[in-house]
Amino acid sequence: MRLRLPKMLMPLGLAVLLGGRLDAQTQVIIVTGASGEPKYAVSFHEAASSLVDALVAKYGFTADDITYLGEDPSRDAARIDGKSTKQELTRAITRAASRGGDRVLVFLIGHGSHAGSDSRFNLPGPDLTAAELGVLLEPLKGKQVAVVNAASASGDFMPVLSAPNRVVITATKSSYERNDTLFPRYFVAAFATAGADTDKDERVSLLEAFLYAKREVARAYEADSRLPTEHAVLDDDGDRRGSAEPDPRAGDGAVARRFVIGGRTATAASARSDGDRALVMRKEQLEAQVDSLRRRKDTMTADAYQRELERLLVDLARVNQTLRGGKSQ
Repeated sequence: MRLRLPKMLMPLGLAVLLGGRLDAQTQVIIVTGASGEPKYAVSFHEAASSLVDALVAKYGFTADDITYLGEDPSRDAARIDGKSTKQELTRAITRAASRGGDRVLVFLIGHGSHAGSDSRFNLPGPDLTAAELGVLLEPLKGKQVAVVNAASASGDFMPVLSAPNRVVITATKSSYERNDTLFPRYFVAAFATAGADTDKDERVSLLEAFLYAKREVARAYEADSRLPTEHAVLDDDGDRRGSAEPDPRAGDGAVARRFVIGGRTATAASARSDGDRALVMRKEQLEAQVDSLRRRKDTMTADAYQRELERLLVDLARVNQTLRGGKSQ
């Protein structure tokens, strides 16, 4: 996304940038697919543009950190960078691979389908298959990658894209859930509102966003007295099986918990100084050590495991307390 932000967002985004951005840690590629009907064109764009605005206004992203490819670029020339074709997506991923930073998030909003052995994301022109997306992601080796396919019939992308240290989220558990999905609306709301920040660190991880969206989707179906026709799943341990209830202590969720939107961005609220930014980095390191320790539990004595876990959790609690404005002991 080039520097064509809405004027109301530019001062805040610029102020955050001048406040001390360490690096462009996370590149975000947002794609809205073929809509088929005007109402879907509107809802797809609303979700995508809301995410763009939240990334800039709340998390200090700059225009160069975001690429938004849409079905109709003329709908919003200030935000949309190009048409959502396979060719433009290939270019966007190539650019992300060549830029600084160590994380890339690809967010797909639209309709999906299944033909033969291929799951597809519907685009203007030729559709994108799960296998083709897997090939497109190859230049991103060496970076941490997250793919959120929020489309209908998206579940069969999971086993194709699953890989170690890669977060894959799909709005449905299989390609047979083909109805329009509510998931993208609430996944975006996780970043645009305050409801998903369960640990109150003023950042939102992909795990927090997934759990928030899943909960709100269920509530929406219940409020309408409808049986849910979508069941979101998450995989980040590379076993090609998505979890509806990921548990970072025992499988999926550990990598998604550390994949925080904004990363080391200096936000106005949570990174006011070099010391704050160092604390954020220390928090991420401790969370990774806790996850690693839990995976090694079966190789340790019970006493050694409990001692090390207690030490790490105490250190993590102190860092969290300091980040929230308290005093560490």
